[in-house]
Amino acid sequence: MSDPRSIDVPAEARGVRLDRFLAARLEGVSRSRVQLHIEQGGVNVDGVAQKASYKLAGGERVTVAGEARPEPLKAEPEAIPLDVVYEDDDLAVVNKPAGMMVHAGSGKSAEAQGRGTLVNALLYRFGRLSSAAGELRPGIVHRLDKQTSGLIVVAKNDRAHAALGTMFASRRLKKTYVALVEGAIKEEKGTVRAPIGRDRARRTRMTARPGADGRQAVSHYEAVKRIDGRFGRFTLVRVRIETGRTHQIRVHMASLGHPVVGDTLYGAAAEQTDQAALRAAASRASRKRAEPERLRLGRNFLHAEELEFAHPVTGKLLKLQAPLPDELKEFLKRLEGGPQRRS
Repeated sequence: MSDPRSIDVPAEARGVRLDRFLAARLEGVSRSRVQLHIEQGGVNVDGVAQKASYKLAGGERVTVAGEARPEPLKAEPEAIPLDVVYEDDDLAVVNKPAGMMVHAGSGKSAEAQGRGTLVNALLYRFGRLSSAAGELRPGIVHRLDKQTSGLIVVAKNDRAHAALGTMFASRRLKKTYVALVEGAIKEEKGTVRAPIGRDRARRTRMTARPGADGRQAVSHYEAVKRIDGRFGRFTLVRVRIETGRTHQIRVHMASLGHPVVGDTLYGAAAEQTDQAALRAAASRASRKRAEPERLRLGRNFLHAEELEFAHPVTGKLLKLQAPLPDELKEFLKRLEGGPQRRS
């Protein structure tokens, strides 16, 4: 809707709302954008400004000039509890719960633009944060996926933000995660070096496939515990990442054939089923079948457990940890419970 244009309303459009009519006629323009443009006075019907709900009579001329100008997005404080692991005048380290977005995206609706995010909680708790990342992401130096819990560093001023950004770029900040993956990883430890880029077929996914147009990513993993029980085989791993690409651990583990438990986007099962009970039920086809027990985590089993870095202002070494959340501890306990499978 950048250039002025006139549209003659046909007789068959009689009774159609003005906003609905324009949304159907203007290619690539949403109805909400049309409504905003009407509110801002960019649309006239026979030279008269009308509401979006105005019912056309047919035969009018609708004039559209300029384009809608959305109000700039800005995060607002919101009273949300925070688990603050460390805080001083320059930065804070927060233990983010799973299910919380770090910040809102510009593509969100007005209702969802700034509600319930980590940024909202940070603004309420600390008041002022660094401005280097913009008004939607004050204080945010790096991110965690919505369904990933754990430690995240927040800059309170621009000096600390710039120094932390340099540390992340030069890989001088150590980040260690705990993940539970499907299956039994053969090696006790290993390294995945595979570029990560956007999946061209499914834009919500990333990929580490050979030939993908991605950025270099490095993940070091070590097996911590192996589970071989009635719900199947799993490996608890500790992962240290050198780079911080989008979905890095999730993509790298899936590329090994061991997706993170709960991560259905990258091929993990939606739930874990008692395999022994499932086989027993199949062998008793003529009898009443008992429904096998199923476990559903409801999030990704991925937790940012530890951060180690030199304070960007004082130089003091900080080594901070966040224990596994209760829901992950309980899930592990239930996976390990019951009789073990025999090989």
